[in-house]
Amino acid sequence: MGRLSIHKLKEWKAQGRRFAMITAYDYPTARLVEQAGIPIILVGDSLGSVVLGYDSTVPVTMDDIVYHTRAVVRATEKAIVVADMPFMSYQADPNEAMRNAGRLLKEGGATAVKLEGGSHIVPLVRRMVEAGIPVMGHLGLTPQSVNQFGGHKVQGKTPAAAAKLIADARALEDAGAFAVVLETIPAPLARMVTERLAIPTIGIGAGPHCDAQVQVLHDMLGIYDDRRPLKHAKRYAVLGAAIRDAVRAYIEEVEGGAFPTAEHSFEMDEATLAELAQAG
Repeated sequence: MGRLSIHKLKEWKAQGRRFAMITAYDYPTARLVEQAGIPIILVGDSLGSVVLGYDSTVPVTMDDIVYHTRAVVRATEKAIVVADMPFMSYQADPNEAMRNAGRLLKEGGATAVKLEGGSHIVPLVRRMVEAGIPVMGHLGLTPQSVNQFGGHKVQGKTPAAAAKLIADARALEDAGAFAVVLETIPAPLARMVTERLAIPTIGIGAGPHCDAQVQVLHDMLGIYDDRRPLKHAKRYAVLGAAIRDAVRAYIEEVEGGAFPTAEHSFEMDEATLAELAQAG
């Protein structure tokens, strides 16, 4: 059957069918989320903070994204795999941007790439699409520019900012983007954008009116219970505590001699044991 086509997403929007996207960064979690039925996996540069331990997405490199994308692609057969283009992998030089996007498809095996930005990246989006590289856009709060925004603040709140976001979304669609992420913008604005585009909008902190939603897997699973989730994140599990409890139980059993037992051990033939004993 192969992977889901990006064109199917536009059909789903036309049909009024909502869908989910989630991040994954390695083989086991990608395998699990596909088994759960997720249609799109984002190998996000959020791996910088949730996997690599950075304070932001800015330090993430192309090699990081390629490496993690490969693992996700190996784990999946049906899901669309979208790879984030990290900070400064496409902003400085259009030719370098094309090479980097090509790496994500050729070396990483990604189905598509995701770029942050509006009208200023439209020529690059058009060039990528013309070269056969599917592109997902990203507007609103763009994490790679979080220092410029002064933190995780809601975007598009003024008439001018809202109008620009709508214009940027239309420009990305006209350039050939197959979908656009809307992050941390007012729900009514997200609704306007969604109604005015033929391509799907994928919300994160953009309210319930988008065609799809995306969440960071580690936030959703409660891996970091000492990291306060942003308002738009919802925990569906508390796996961080469960993992700690499991490791503590293991430590206690090893220290107390309760693990391993005969059940977890391998026996040796009695005749062989006797021969070894006689040999001294």
